[in-house]
Amino acid sequence: QVQLVESGGGLVQAGGSLRLSCVASGRTFGSIAMGWFRQAPGKEREFVGCIHMSGDDTRYADPVKGRFTISRDNAKNTVYLQMNSLKPEDTAVYYCAAAGYYAYTRPDDYSYWGQGTQVTVFS
Repeated sequence: QVQLVESGGGLVQAGGSLRLSCVASGRTFGSIAMGWFRQAPGKEREFVGCIHMSGDDTRYADPVKGRFTISRDNAKNTVYLQMNSLKPEDTAVYYCAAAGYYAYTRPDDYSYWGQGTQVTVFS
């Protein structure tokens, strides 16, 4: 079992930045791959990016490449999503998720989910 708790969401003007955090408990953090997803009202949950167990590799969805960065601190059981140059279309509930294997991009491949944190970008 893995428990995930996100924080750091909020209201930000377009062009601004936010950093989301996700703290994990219940399993050796360094053995699980982490992903970030988002879901806007009326839309399906979509992949944002993921990070390898070691933190040495990351992958991103095209809409966020070059603007978002995922990192992790295994000593703190925490994964981060740094979001820069935010756009109104980034508005969504953001979720972190855990998987036993790396580079999954489908929500169904992730076994554990946080409760989500709202990010709202206004122009």
